[in-house]
Amino acid sequence: MSVYTAALDSSVCAPLPVLGQDVTVPLVTGGEVTYAALDYAASAPALQRVWDDVAAYAPYYGSVHRGAGYLSQLSTDLFENSRRTVAEFLGCRADDQVVFTRSTTDSLNLLAAAIPAGCQVFVYETEHHASLLPWRDAQVTYLNAPRTPGQAVETLERALADRAPYGPALVCVTGASNVTGELWPVKELAAAAHAHGARIVLDAAQLAPHHPVDIAELDVDWVAFSGHKLYAPFGSGVLAGRADWLQAAEPYLAGGGASRKVARRADGGVDVDWHTTAARHEAGSPNVIGVYSIASACKALTEAGFDTLVAREQELVRRVREGLAEVPEVQVLSLFGDDAPRVGVISFVVRGWNSSHFAAALSAEYGIGVRDGLFCAHPLVRTLLGSDPQDPGECGAPEAEPGERSLNAIRVSFGAGTPDEHIERFQRAVSELVRQGARWKYRTEDGRCVPDRGEAARTV
Repeated sequence: MSVYTAALDSSVCAPLPVLGQDVTVPLVTGGEVTYAALDYAASAPALQRVWDDVAAYAPYYGSVHRGAGYLSQLSTDLFENSRRTVAEFLGCRADDQVVFTRSTTDSLNLLAAAIPAGCQVFVYETEHHASLLPWRDAQVTYLNAPRTPGQAVETLERALADRAPYGPALVCVTGASNVTGELWPVKELAAAAHAHGARIVLDAAQLAPHHPVDIAELDVDWVAFSGHKLYAPFGSGVLAGRADWLQAAEPYLAGGGASRKVARRADGGVDVDWHTTAARHEAGSPNVIGVYSIASACKALTEAGFDTLVAREQELVRRVREGLAEVPEVQVLSLFGDDAPRVGVISFVVRGWNSSHFAAALSAEYGIGVRDGLFCAHPLVRTLLGSDPQDPGECGAPEAEPGERSLNAIRVSFGAGTPDEHIERFQRAVSELVRQGARWKYRTEDGRCVPDRGEAARTV
């Protein structure tokens, strides 16, 4: 099944159990409510299955690869079996490598350090900073934000046709926008890249948790993603794909594990024989628990039935978009238009509201966690808001007073663990805030919009 044409299943599954689903938080207006985690695009809650697997393994924790003891051997098997699980989850080709990293950002910086000398890199201005910024030592061409998937392909083809005819080239593109949730035409972009002698890396940080990702089917050269967006804990990531550039490059980190043999020379120097496997870029003691948690999440999503999870999420997307459409003051941000396929990531602004004020009220008065700001995709958000992409700005809340227009947006995001009640509460909260206003006064503190704890802070 293509990740872009997943048909909605008539059956609707229950949300997958996640950590924190019963956590209650205080409301500034009094009382408590079950926390509605609607910030999956930043970090998804860990699946209960993942946490249980990690807890079962924890007593057997041991160093990997070089330990002779039973626990070390068990941990080594667990680590390498996790690599195979991730490869299967991603549909890796037989000669692909799976390298474990700290995050998507780490994965793309690793690849940036491994590209051949003289490599030309093509990246859209719409990318998350993790894929927009690592290419500092390369000749980079930044492509303008396309307004249709077809325009995205045409823009890339023109840029590649204009490049120098010789030498390596790399295209970097997201699978699903962390701002709009819209799916990009990855397979078509990969075909365009390869037709012009370029390679392509897919930033799947927002795609992998929501849709199957198959390297062979999409015909991409590399895929990068993070565990903490795939329902696993923080601190682990993946770069998977072709081995040749990785094998030819100096190790990303120099140290134990990356080297096969180290010997002193007669002149006092050191000769090093580096690994040619994934270990070449995994120096130091690896995050075994983080790696195992990613593998556990991959298994859990596969066993739950990704088609069914996609169908349920698409139903939630429909509900949220229809609910927001009923509030005229709300403007949903989009590159490709209302009919574009998308995952459970939706950004919007509310006329007459500072976005940080609105997000703070959702949290303090309704127990709903969303995100406000530029989402580490500054050029894209500025383009969507109709401002100059070069305007200054920063992640987080601006120094703006509640009610004052701001150059940022609100993002609601959800996934496999989101209960229906959280979506319903969010829709109700948006409608009430717009029509009735906030029930509390807010102020800016250390760059964040927060409830005013003064005695006269209640407004209604």
